[in-house]
Amino acid sequence: MVGVPRKPRNRLAARFSRPEIRRMEMLLQQGNDELSDPNFHQKLADEFNAHGRTEKKAIQMQQIQRWFLSRLNIEKIVDISSSNSSIEMDPAGDESLPNNALQCFDLREDNCDDISEGFEMEFEAKSYRDQAWYDVSTFLAHRVLSSGEIEVRVRFAGFGPDEDEWVNVATAVRDRSIPMEASECWRVNEGDILLCFREKDETAYHFDAHVVSIERTSHDIRGCSCTFLVQYDHDQVEETVHLSQLCRRP
Repeated sequence: MVGVPRKPRNRLAARFSRPEIRRMEMLLQQGNDELSDPNFHQKLADEFNAHGRTEKKAIQMQQIQRWFLSRLNIEKIVDISSSNSSIEMDPAGDESLPNNALQCFDLREDNCDDISEGFEMEFEAKSYRDQAWYDVSTFLAHRVLSSGEIEVRVRFAGFGPDEDEWVNVATAVRDRSIPMEASECWRVNEGDILLCFREKDETAYHFDAHVVSIERTSHDIRGCSCTFLVQYDHDQVEETVHLSQLCRRP
């Protein structure tokens, strides 16, 4: 991957709203047996789509299925890792994982390379190679370091096995960021930390950035034309961007 620019992540698919995420989190906390039932997922998708969503941005049953499956499995990884906190593993090594280290979400253990690019991803992870955030296609394995920290091996969306990385669960894995819409412009304030789309030298990445200042203008039929001066956290470079380049945390 070094020297080869990654393509930007696709963030055009339908995204869960804050109320929808809160609803699913409440159901997850209740631990209902229906959480793994496709009929339940379809019913929830119908419920979400009945509240003002257009057909173009309708939530699909598979997205809800993936959301619950992702949450349940990442919790399982953390639980298993905590119970094996005494295991010492080489941070640089990929071999000799314990038998319970492999945690493929919805793929058979012998089919982890068969990743569907059309499947909705609900997590993003930060690459240690370029400090950019990428959508996670699947979690392949986990391990516990001698320090007690938990790492997971991720397959980035749109990339093959050669691009897999071990990343720290606490600092480099999080729920996927949500693209900003014109109606949410007022939510952005100076000092906010957002995920910003950055293009430079024919490459495109998503980096964390602080909002330094905002120049607000009147919105029209074309949407938001405000500009935002941001400073990227990884290299402190400042750049003026538009709302369409920004994603917020869930």
